[in-house]
Order: sequence, then C-alpha cells, then structure tokens
Amino acid sequence: MKNSLFDDFLKTTPAAWKNKIQVDLKGADYNDTLLWKTQEGIVVKPFYTQEDRSSLKIKTPKKGFNICETIFVDDEKIANSLAIDALKRGANSVQFIAYKNFDYRKLLLNIDVKSIFIYFQFHFLEDTFQLEVSKFVNSEKTYFQTDIIGNLAETGNWFFNLKEDFIKLERIQKNATNCIAISGDLYQNCGATITQQLAYTLAHANEYLNKFGNTVAEKLSFSFSVGSNYFFEIAKLRAFRILWSALIKEYEIADLEAHIFVQPSLRNKTIYDYNVNLLRTTSECMSAILGGSNTISNVSYDAIYHKSNEFGNRISRNQLLILQQESYLAEAQCFAEGSYYIESITQQLAENALTLFKQIEKSGGFLKQLKTGIIQKKIKESALKEENSFIQKEIILLGTNLQQNKEDKMQQDLELYPFVKQRNIKTLVPPLTRKRLSESLEKDRLHSEKSIEENKNG
Repeated sequence: MKNSLFDDFLKTTPAAWKNKIQVDLKGADYNDTLLWKTQEGIVVKPFYTQEDRSSLKIKTPKKGFNICETIFVDDEKIANSLAIDALKRGANSVQFIAYKNFDYRKLLLNIDVKSIFIYFQFHFLEDTFQLEVSKFVNSEKTYFQTDIIGNLAETGNWFFNLKEDFIKLERIQKNATNCIAISGDLYQNCGATITQQLAYTLAHANEYLNKFGNTVAEKLSFSFSVGSNYFFEIAKLRAFRILWSALIKEYEIADLEAHIFVQPSLRNKTIYDYNVNLLRTTSECMSAILGGSNTISNVSYDAIYHKSNEFGNRISRNQLLILQQESYLAEAQCFAEGSYYIESITQQLAENALTLFKQIEKSGGFLKQLKTGIIQKKIKESALKEENSFIQKEIILLGTNLQQNKEDKMQQDLELYPFVKQRNIKTLVPPLTRKRLSESLEKDRLHSEKSIEENKNG
C-alpha cells in the first residue's frame, strides 16, 4: 500500500528543473535573466524546492496578534475617550505617545489595564513618574517604550547626559517590567537595508544587556516598521526571532520569546494619490501578521499630512479587523512555516545580519559606532541607493513616480508639514533622520501648484 498519492509521480530534481528552464529560455542566460540580486545581496531564484528549506525552528506567538490604536496624549480626557472608543470598535490594545508628564489616572479611567495590552511610548525620561505609572497599572501586559539609545540615535543627544540617562533607566528597569523598547523602526524609516535593520536592532539591544546584565532581557521589547517588500518583510521579523534566540543563548538565558510591536513604514507613503497608501499598509500589515508580530498598530492613509481624525483612524483599524476576522489571519503567525522561499531568505537574512552584528561588536559595539558616526554613514549610503532607485523608477510608488494624476492637488489639503524639518541644534552625534522616499518629488509638485495658482491670481 502506498503512503502518499505523490508516490505515483516521478520526482524531479532541482537540476532537472533548471535544465528545463534553460531550454525554454532559448539561449538567454539563466543567471542574467532570472536571478534577482536584492539590495541585501541576496540572490532570489525563480523557483525553490525542498532542498532550500531550513531546519530552523522559530517560536511565534500562539494566541494571534493584537490590534493596537495609537493615540497622542495632549489632553488626557480626549485621549481616554479615543482609547475607550477604539476598544469598543475592535482594538484590543492601545499605544499612548507622550512628550511630557500626564495624569495617568485620568488617562486610564474606565480602561481595564489588566486585560488589554497598553504601550506607553515616552519621548522624555523621568524615572520617578514612570515608576508611578508602572505601580499604578501593575500589569504584565503594559509595556514602556523607553529607549535612551534610540533617542540618542534619532535626536543626536541624550535626554540629559550619558551617565544620568543610564542611572535613571537603571532605576526604572530594576523596579518595573517590560520597560525598555528597542527602536528598530527608526532604522527602517531612515533607509537602512533589512540586513542593517536586523543587525543594528540586535546590537542596540546588546548594549542594554552589556550594561544591565542578563536580567534585563525579559524586560526588553522591540519596535519594527515593515515596508512593501512583502516576503522579505515576513522573513525579516522571523529572522529577528532567530537572532534574538542566538544572542540570549550567549548570555545563558533560557529561550525567551521576543515581544515585537510593528507598524507599517512611513518611508514609502505619499501625499499624492494618498489612497494608494491603503494598499501599501494592507500589504504591510499582512507581512507583520505572517512574520509573527505580537501587536500591530496600523498607520492611517492620511497620517503624514492630516491631523489625527476619526475617519482615518477607523479605516486603519478596520483594515486589521478585516485581515483578522474576514481573511482568517487571526492566528496566522505560523503560516510561513514550510514555505521554501520564505525559509530560504529568512536564513540568509539572519546569517547576513549576524555577520554584520559580529563586525559591530568586534569594533567596540553599537554605541561606539553610533558616536563615531559609522552607523549613520552606513544608513545614509543605503538610503541614497534606495532614493536613486526611486528616481530611476526601479522602485515604484504608484501615482507618485509613475502614472501621476496631474489633476491631483494637495497644496490646500496639508494640515501637517509632511517633510523633514531642519534641525538647528548642537548635537553630540549626527542624528538619524526619518525621511520618505517621495519628499523631493512632492516638494516640486507643490511648488508647481503654488506657481500656477499665483499666476491665475496675478
């Protein structure tokens, strides 16, 4: 008795497939025609077989992903109302972004802090206040997204100074759980390659392990942004779990699952033909789900040029609800297992990132390379390559650098300044700058709009 229906068929080797393809190419070179080399230096083949499957085991969340609503804390009463409304409409977690102390009792009024995931992204460092919040909430489902090294990388300065920042953070981490988040999203939005994102995020986390010891590992979480390279972004998140497991093993820490918070990238979002942003974020949220994210906070299609609004927030939340409830992706974190293609690029990304990580550590560590400007230089080089690819239309943003709608006018619709702002402050290190690919082109179009309008009126 045969074990499988497939036993009736002859097995075809990868070499036989390649020979058949070569014949069908009618003289064209297989390597030149069908092999694609990515910016990561990874060669993508036209077909994959079982031989490409890795033996790597990746621990992914078992209970599905959380749908998160991101809310800025300007007025505690308004922020509280927005959070409660979002939770009633399908979100099951909330991220509060704050730039100064706030009344946490008023902010969390009538919110069941024990049953939902809450993320506090602090853009300030106040140990006494943050410990008060931690004591008040007292929940393992609450995460502080505090990152003093990430702040240095993005602003060029410490909150206070190196010594005081680490003293304050040490006090927080000794008395609170889930209190440090590694800002891997920064590197993506600045134009780093996927290999760089993985290596820098790992080296970034290693600085805290070196400083505070292995007990801090369970208090770390990770923030990532995902772009539009669908399969590679799935592989990126899976590769990071492999890298994290490898790193903590060196510290003799029992296998500890990384907690990953994900948002779609802003780097590829546009102000012209902004509805295309809906397609981009849908694809990116799917990558985040299949890559094994714990929590996903979608980005509104108009987030880069409109103030937060009910319609945009509802649409972005409903995108995740549709993927979760109607597309049957509620517990899809393990769906990528067994995909020869995804497993192959996952392994290659992990190997490449580990090589870069070791180079960073051998050169003195992430913080040293940040202080000497090496990290900034490498990311800038990658960003410029990506921007040139956009200009040459090798990277396509529909409606922006291809098939522009000449009737699309945005001059009067900008509630927020959508471009990089000049910073005229003295910094200790060159800051990393989050920048969208389409900014230069959009500035030209807005200038043209303004000129046409002035000519009409003049």
